[in-house]
Amino acid sequence: MVKEVQIDPGDMVLARQRVEALRALLQAGEAAPVRLIETHISWVLLAGSLAYKFKKPLRLPFLDFSTLALRRHFCEEELRLNRRLAPSIYLGVLELCDSAEGPRFGGGGQVLDVAVQMHRFPDGVLWSEMLAADTLTSHHIDAMAQKLANFHRDAAVAPPGSAFGSTASHEHVVQLLVEGIDTAQGEVATTGLQTGWPALRAWLVAQPKRLAPVWAERLRDGRVRECHGDLHLANVLQLAGEASAFDGIEFDPELRWIDVLDDIAFLAMDLMANDRRGLALRFINAYLQASGDYAGLPTLRYHLTCRAVVRARVVGIGERQGASSAAHCSAARYMALAAALSTGADARLAITHGLPGSGKSFVSQAMLEQVGAIAVRSDVERKRFFGLGALEKSHDRVPGGIYDSATTKRTYSRLAEIAEIALAAGWPVVVDAAFMRRSERTEFAALAESLDVPFTVFDCQAEPSVLRRRLLARQAAGADASEADEKVLDRLAEFDEPLAESERACALVVGAVEAASPATLAQRWRTAGRGATPKG
Repeated sequence: MVKEVQIDPGDMVLARQRVEALRALLQAGEAAPVRLIETHISWVLLAGSLAYKFKKPLRLPFLDFSTLALRRHFCEEELRLNRRLAPSIYLGVLELCDSAEGPRFGGGGQVLDVAVQMHRFPDGVLWSEMLAADTLTSHHIDAMAQKLANFHRDAAVAPPGSAFGSTASHEHVVQLLVEGIDTAQGEVATTGLQTGWPALRAWLVAQPKRLAPVWAERLRDGRVRECHGDLHLANVLQLAGEASAFDGIEFDPELRWIDVLDDIAFLAMDLMANDRRGLALRFINAYLQASGDYAGLPTLRYHLTCRAVVRARVVGIGERQGASSAAHCSAARYMALAAALSTGADARLAITHGLPGSGKSFVSQAMLEQVGAIAVRSDVERKRFFGLGALEKSHDRVPGGIYDSATTKRTYSRLAEIAEIALAAGWPVVVDAAFMRRSERTEFAALAESLDVPFTVFDCQAEPSVLRRRLLARQAAGADASEADEKVLDRLAEFDEPLAESERACALVVGAVEAASPATLAQRWRTAGRGATPKG
């Protein structure tokens, strides 16, 4: 990595002149003005329906665009990497050539520079803009989570023994963060965390060593991949009805060859910082449900916190330079979030009990959005054993079906495994399953006791007519992981073991779900009891 900033003033002036000359040439052929946007590392020309991005001829500690060959290479990398998530936006790499009329694209003259050609997207489609306009919905969140899960599944994998994603790499990240804030006390002061920074600093420094065994396992399991690397709200957009992400990291492999949960943590953190904690936890849970990557939960709080501190640092620099943007929170807000994340463990376990259609999934969804819980669903995990997606039907895919007793036992074991991972990492957990048998409920009560966390049963109840109506509506919609029908309902009702007296002592009865208030349910769960917070 280059240590000093090196910029040739002459090269920079000449490059800027070329961009301005091209702007004038393009503007002569356009009915509307050609807009120039400048960042600290690039120039972007917006001309009609197209955009042209030039990299500045500079060398920084984290990038090197100082030569034409390097700029060409990184333009080609930008095209390759961003076509993975936004193929409709990134069109190609164009050569800026010398001509009698001045710099223009193509023509066969001397190559002066290169640019990435993109489709220009309309105003209002960035998620940062949609959030401000209150048009970002749970539908958008769920679709993006699924898209990123598919993207990470297909992304290139860091080889075993790679330095990417290692304990040393995380120690390096923390070192840079700490040094950056330690040497800029004025920035820390603007956050209102003069007293909170030492504790946050100590927490950050301790995490890489504490998580070292997890990092090693994540690398071995292929969870360190060539990711996007810069998934904040202003780099995600809704285009032609589809969620996309653009402007991924091309200039530094260390910033994109990262743990997949580090990649999603940026977007989740940015939603939290913008007062959309419910959407953030919905996104995290939708991603985990799609990917099955619950093993990474011990690292998630660290990734969220680091991303918040990084964003605070970047925004803080901009604030000190007089920059402001409605797309970003303040540095103070990001730092306050980082402090809250580092101290916000609230491990507690809840399970659901009820027949199909009784509202179990309603409750678990409410708790993940209202309380910040990790919700794990039996219908999804059961299907995962057979290579089925959440909405895929098993009837024609699995001879003999997926609801035999052996698979049921295996499913509850997997639910307990996931719950233990999440609880040990300090997350509240809701297990969405029928829990018809007392022995199944007892197993999870014992798990909570062993971890010294509060245990709650959401006892979901509804009249038989209501259950049947909901099942018919759910089947007609075809948008739910459950395959339960009236036959399944009747069969389960036969061996449902009601809650024992000892179980009712830790139960919250949930009825009339359509009228239930998620906020009220959340408050009832929060006050149901407090246990010890896991260490770390």
